[in-house]
Amino acid sequence: MDGLGSRKLIIGVDRLDYSKGIPERMEALERFLGNNPDQRGRVTYLQIAPTSRSEVPEYATLGRLVNETLGRINGTLGEPGWVPIHYVTSSYPRSVLAGLYRLAAVGLITPMRDGMNLVAKEYVAAQDPADPGVLILSKFAGAAQQLKAALIVNPNDKIEVAEAIREALQMSQEERVSRWESMMSVLRVQDVSWGRVRAGGGNLLTRRVLG
Repeated sequence: MDGLGSRKLIIGVDRLDYSKGIPERMEALERFLGNNPDQRGRVTYLQIAPTSRSEVPEYATLGRLVNETLGRINGTLGEPGWVPIHYVTSSYPRSVLAGLYRLAAVGLITPMRDGMNLVAKEYVAAQDPADPGVLILSKFAGAAQQLKAALIVNPNDKIEVAEAIREALQMSQEERVSRWESMMSVLRVQDVSWGRVRAGGGNLLTRRVLG
């Protein structure tokens, strides 16, 4: 990601949908930066959210809410040469996403509800085994039942999510590796075949990232 420099990357990848909790996630980051002013200019949050159903009035309203929240936070906390949040509505090829996942120190996956959430699994699968990032995962995502070594949060609690961001960024390499190994051991066992038996093939995208 151009211009990242020494800043740590936090990434979220979702469809633009009410169930994903994108405005709430942005506000949790706002809370984190408010509680940890020393982190301003040292982290960047990239939210990739391809627009869906833009012709539906409710989704257009959601898009405006996200943009208003984004503008307020960047306008209030941003500094010359740095804004807290980069928001992208384009879709990216899987190879590009895998590279961004690997680069990100934190995967911020906090849907209000989600049947499984393949992004959480893809984020884990893309990590560098020697220096992995930390997954922050909503307890309302189905993947939370498998990825128990993630930092599990209630996405409705902005304070809890903000504290999880701080914990993830400060986590030692030893703990990050331990948590990643635990989650990868689950993903290797509960692969696409397991997923098809349990949920009609829902783990197919994860297998593609795992290769």
